[in-house]
Amino acid sequence: MKDIRIAAVICCCPLGKVDENLGQMKRWIHAAKSQGAELICFPEMNVTGYGIHSHILQYAVPDAGAVVKKLAQVAISEDMVILAGIAEKQAKEKKVYASHLVIGPDGSWDIYRKLHIAPPEKEIFASGNEIPVFKIRDINFGIQLCYDAHFPELSTCMAGRGADIIFMPHASPRGTPTSKFRSWMRHLPSRAYDNGVFVIACNQAGENDYGLQFPGLALVIGPDGELIKKDSSGNDGLLIVDLKSKDLNAVRGHRMRYFLPHRRPEFYDCQLVEHTALRNFI
Repeated sequence: MKDIRIAAVICCCPLGKVDENLGQMKRWIHAAKSQGAELICFPEMNVTGYGIHSHILQYAVPDAGAVVKKLAQVAISEDMVILAGIAEKQAKEKKVYASHLVIGPDGSWDIYRKLHIAPPEKEIFASGNEIPVFKIRDINFGIQLCYDAHFPELSTCMAGRGADIIFMPHASPRGTPTSKFRSWMRHLPSRAYDNGVFVIACNQAGENDYGLQFPGLALVIGPDGELIKKDSSGNDGLLIVDLKSKDLNAVRGHRMRYFLPHRRPEFYDCQLVEHTALRNFI
């Protein structure tokens, strides 16, 4: 990977106020560009806002088309990679996905659909069925959305497919910035350290106009599992960080600390089975 300056956004994303949220995005993108960032990552479902009740269905974006066109114009004019979150309505399938757009500086785009749907979301959202790794500007990266980050196999799969960075946008309500930071530090450093990748996480902040309060927070963890930078103020903000190839190479060139090449996946068929699979000692 090449060195790259990235921006992670903490912002309030009122539910259903798509035009307002898009306008806010333009301001954040311009601010990030003025500080030399080449890629900007927004929280989960920042365009449409986040909700876990049926009213989210009326705000879901049909096939992402109009939103993509608007953001593609911004990506081209600012020469920026934009990672942006939507509730995506698939007309043919009659489903709604929690999705994250990847829009390149040439206006081309792709999408990640959340694989692991949290229990409170299951009546509203469908789960995706692909694990893409994206390549733009000589960096390879994956995306996981909020609850996805609790499943170690997903990060390992992305790293095995070539990801150097995993972006983890959240729409994680409740708690304080301090308690959310403690929660994230229980599992996000492991995703970075075990797989030798950078991890970037960012969350929504403030009231979403439908009774959910978000504590904000953004952080960057290096491939050594150490915290590089955080913003735990709980306020809207822009976290700017330089991701350096030398930090990646220091881990991946280490004889003992790069674990991924030494996996033995042929032994890891660990499906949930009946207890008869356990060995009994008499």
